[in-house]
Amino acid sequence: MQFQQLQYFVAVAETRHFTRAADLVHVAQPSLSQQIKALERELGADLFLRARGNITLTDAGEALLPLARRILADADTARLEVQELVQLRSGRIRLGATPSLCTGLLPDVLRAFHDRYPGIRLLIEEGGSHDLVRELARGALDLALVVLPLPTPSPALATVELLREDLVVVSSPDAPKPGHGRRTVRIADLEGERLVMFRHGYDLRELTVAACRSAGFEPDFAVEGGEMDAVLGFARAGLGVAVVPRMVAARAGRGLRVTPLARPGLHRTIALAHRSDVAPPRAARELQRMLLER
Repeated sequence: MQFQQLQYFVAVAETRHFTRAADLVHVAQPSLSQQIKALERELGADLFLRARGNITLTDAGEALLPLARRILADADTARLEVQELVQLRSGRIRLGATPSLCTGLLPDVLRAFHDRYPGIRLLIEEGGSHDLVRELARGALDLALVVLPLPTPSPALATVELLREDLVVVSSPDAPKPGHGRRTVRIADLEGERLVMFRHGYDLRELTVAACRSAGFEPDFAVEGGEMDAVLGFARAGLGVAVVPRMVAARAGRGLRVTPLARPGLHRTIALAHRSDVAPPRAARELQRMLLER
């Protein structure tokens, strides 16, 4: 009994037509008929009743059909498992992340992933959550690290919460301490401070501006329009204060004063997103597991 014979048998059983079955499995109809006859000879039983073009299963055919389907399904599973193992030795992951997460969260995780799977190419795209959601939806990314809530919620995306991160205020050690020198700063204390602000479309910009307005004032920008590295550099140079994630501030090194925000403070929720209608590649799922277990 050959694997190919079982494929042909299932095709005929499902179409109840030899010619249509041959088209389905991309083989000439005489070759398909010969293989079915060879299978019947080996089994010692007819599998089909052929009466005036009407094809029906015999009792033997009915008994074989679920077994043949299971064998074919197991073969497909085996092929997929092997392909997925190959994908962990070579291949790529297209990962999107906000710039602050590229600076704060990703370096350690990506280093651990690369050490374990050195053959996987990591393609990183930085952008705001809005842009990353759009890239996910059109299939340009396998996974994306985004800030919740999503700017445009989509049922086509699945999200898994990773962490809830505190935001802090960073400033130059040579500048006056924000909040009149207190150990923690309230959002209201930022009124009158010159802020170094991210570009439009940056999640942190929207969050900070909304918090200032909720506290009853409009933020005063000293510099605006920068990416994360630029904002940190401007704050380090004393151009103003900036509100950034705690992980980013911790990695920023010397030359920055870090002041926590007083309770309830400001927080952001980081999630891992992927398309809900398409399973990520095996390598991407392995990176997802490592991010969730970090």
